[in-house]
Amino acid sequence: MTGIGRRPEAAADHDRAGSAALSPDLADDLAEDLYENAPCGNLVTLPDGRIAKVNATLLRWVGRTREELVGLRFADLLSVGGRIYHETHLAPLLSMHGEVNGVALELLTADGGRLPVLLTATVREGRDGRDPLTRMTVFDARERRAYERELLRAGKAAHEARDRAQRLATTLQRTLLPPVLTAPRGAEVAAHYHHASPDEVGGDFYDLFPLSDDRWGLFLGDVCGKGAEAAAVTSLTRYTLRAAAVYDPDPAAVLDNLNTVLNQEFQGGQPRFCTVVFGVLTPEGDGYAATLASGGHPPALLLRADGAADYLRTPEGQLIGILPHANIVTTTAHLGPGDTLLLYTDGLTEARTGTAHDRYEETALLEFATALAPASAPEVITAVTRLLDDFGEGLEDDAAVLAVGVPRPAGAR
Repeated sequence: MTGIGRRPEAAADHDRAGSAALSPDLADDLAEDLYENAPCGNLVTLPDGRIAKVNATLLRWVGRTREELVGLRFADLLSVGGRIYHETHLAPLLSMHGEVNGVALELLTADGGRLPVLLTATVREGRDGRDPLTRMTVFDARERRAYERELLRAGKAAHEARDRAQRLATTLQRTLLPPVLTAPRGAEVAAHYHHASPDEVGGDFYDLFPLSDDRWGLFLGDVCGKGAEAAAVTSLTRYTLRAAAVYDPDPAAVLDNLNTVLNQEFQGGQPRFCTVVFGVLTPEGDGYAATLASGGHPPALLLRADGAADYLRTPEGQLIGILPHANIVTTTAHLGPGDTLLLYTDGLTEARTGTAHDRYEETALLEFATALAPASAPEVITAVTRLLDDFGEGLEDDAAVLAVGVPRPAGAR
């Protein structure tokens, strides 16, 4: 018990001190001082909006005397925008609900400045049948306004930085892809690149280029990773494939050369590798012979003129850049009139679909191609582009597609 050990005289003195602290006069003085010098502005307005009472804190903030403000309409203290808001929103809300909270306004100061404040107001019925009074409390919002401006500035700077990064990524990505694809004589070609993220440079790549008057090289692949490092590997890969094909156009030799370059370039550091298919098109009969070498890449699709479709599988091909000597598998197919060869990266077959978010996978792509065949190279790329768009957010990775076909003779069905 707290009273044990206390002398009766001391207890009486304590009770008298407590009574003195709570005396009506002292309580009134404290209440008045708290109102006048509160850390916030206080004022009371009459039903017609005229100020009836204002505390010293608010007078200091706006730099005016009590005589100047009492009798003045509260709306006259506001900026032009604040007056409009007061008439169209604040006053009607107070009339309907009897209170408002946290309204941002600007008070005009005597020196012509503006003081940002947050206002809370409550309408209280007057006593003895008197008209209701509106009690208002305003808080100095200068620091908050400065903080908000800093947030806006930082947000704008971040937005501009992201725009610059996206422009840089787009520009860099564009340099890693051929601006124009020229089709071999008597053939047609089309391609499409789908960016999964505008903020990052992807690692997918493709190209089609002449090796001689009657022989063309083509490739499509996917470098591991994204960003600047992946872009550097992509650039090295494209340059190496083109240079190696000029030296020895055999598709397996081209990929073996690339494997050696990647192993030497990144020896001792983090390995950089890719999946890639390299092919050579050579005139053959009424079309072209396509010889493809694969280094761990998804199999190419062949859409036939008779409406059939099938994969050109190379199941033993290994990733390029991982092992000193990669196993590279080659296959050959004939492209006749109405046939189209489709190369693609795994962004297409690994897209998630449906409510179960299952992978699209090769079986679904084969069904899609079978339903599409026969189709020209531009028709195939248009259909695949539409398919990629339909995946929406399920398309988590970049996807590149390249199609080469031999058109039917004019008038042929």
